[in-house]
Amino acid sequence: MPEKRNKGSLFIVSAPSGAGKTTLCKKVLSALPYLKFSVSYTTRQPRKGEVNDREYTFIHRDEFTGMVKKGDFIEWAEIHGELYGTSKRRLEELLAAGNDVLLDIDVQGASQVRKKSREGTYIFILPPSLEVLKTRLEKRMTDSQANIKKRLKAALSEIKEYTTYDYVIMNDVLNDAVRVLEAIVTAHRASRKKINPVWIERTFFPKEDT
Repeated sequence: MPEKRNKGSLFIVSAPSGAGKTTLCKKVLSALPYLKFSVSYTTRQPRKGEVNDREYTFIHRDEFTGMVKKGDFIEWAEIHGELYGTSKRRLEELLAAGNDVLLDIDVQGASQVRKKSREGTYIFILPPSLEVLKTRLEKRMTDSQANIKKRLKAALSEIKEYTTYDYVIMNDVLNDAVRVLEAIVTAHRASRKKINPVWIERTFFPKEDT
């Protein structure tokens, strides 16, 4: 089997609820075939158009807490009353296959991954303003006004964490934000640290038969 040119890389993307992170990630995943999505587990109900094991793996709370007890998650958090977690097995299988992996998690989850010394590139998505964020949440029509207020309050706390990330992208014009995220992933893929030295050796300095 030929050696892969690049080692798999992990990209962690976080944002306040309503910042457009999911749409942004979907577009970048469609544009970059070597970038794979790590599907998280959640206890919340699917939204319109969501498919099980595509956006999330939707499970009952009892099953989720059982997985927590078994140590199945590299990170997990309770967000707005629902549980979300990233499977260690799924993530390791994707990276071991040489894929670049995009992990869509909140700031709590990103902090857990960081503390566990998981090497990765951390990217924070900002809305243009709180007013725009409120409008986006209202247009989703999935939350009451009381819940929207809670999400906006949580957003302020989350935005303060931007200093712990490697890159910050303002999602004002979606196509512009997509290009920036694509550029970050592509540039990181070309980093010398991500080039497989075995591939270099076998391609340019093959050992002669003795």
